[in-house]
Amino acid sequence: MKIQTIFETKKPVLSFEIFPPKKEIALKNIDGILEELCSLQPDFISVTFGAGGSSVNNQTVEIAKKIKHQYHLEPLVHLTCLNYNKQEISGILEELKDSGIENILALRGDVNPDVEKKDDFHYASDLAAFVKMKGDFHISGACYPETHIEAGSAKVDILNLKKKTESGVDHLVSQLFFDNELFYDFCDRARAAGIDAPIEAGIMPVINKAQIEKMVSLCGASLPAKFSKMMQKYENNKEALFDAGIAYAIDQIVDLLAHDVAGIHLFTMNNPLVARRICEGIKTLR
Repeated sequence: MKIQTIFETKKPVLSFEIFPPKKEIALKNIDGILEELCSLQPDFISVTFGAGGSSVNNQTVEIAKKIKHQYHLEPLVHLTCLNYNKQEISGILEELKDSGIENILALRGDVNPDVEKKDDFHYASDLAAFVKMKGDFHISGACYPETHIEAGSAKVDILNLKKKTESGVDHLVSQLFFDNELFYDFCDRARAAGIDAPIEAGIMPVINKAQIEKMVSLCGASLPAKFSKMMQKYENNKEALFDAGIAYAIDQIVDLLAHDVAGIHLFTMNNPLVARRICEGIKTLR
């Protein structure tokens, strides 16, 4: 089933994101993680994609196959393009098609100084247009409530997003954020620009300080005073920070659902306990 169909028939949608473990021993345990996550009955699960030249790429497809054929949920395969040419992307698309996988999250990918960039794709919109031309896939895309860190301005970022949807993207997943008002403002600006694709809110529960510092440095998400106070109060108490982070995420989701958000995309960090606690906290609201 294509994710576009899910959004046409259900609201709000709930989805999870997982990543292929980098260590072989962790990869062997992925079935246990998938079994627990799938038991929570998300509408689909996205699987992240490694940088060019990484062995993670094959693991991404293998995990997506498990989600599709062993656990009977729809996978959304992340696909980056900066380090691939058209022939290589075509090969990946053929493998996905042969595996019955219909949903792709088209991404540019991060610049990796250790991997040579190629010239066929410069932006996610280039990849979306190519995928649209190559097969009958549903195409999702990323969006940035606080503006992409490489965009010149919020206005330019929205124009780029509009180009992405015009290139074939039918569903958007937001980068993480901790202030819902920023997300609502972003959605208003996107709609004013004529972007009508469902916008799913990306939520990352904070369970340790190092995790959030890394993510904020990568994506530029701002930290509201309420969030910063929580971090400062519990940063030296691992269990308390875990509980407080889950509570903060649930509060965010409750407010988003009250505002009739199209969907919640939960960055699980391959931690089924995080996903379970969140699902228990919102189970009567969906």
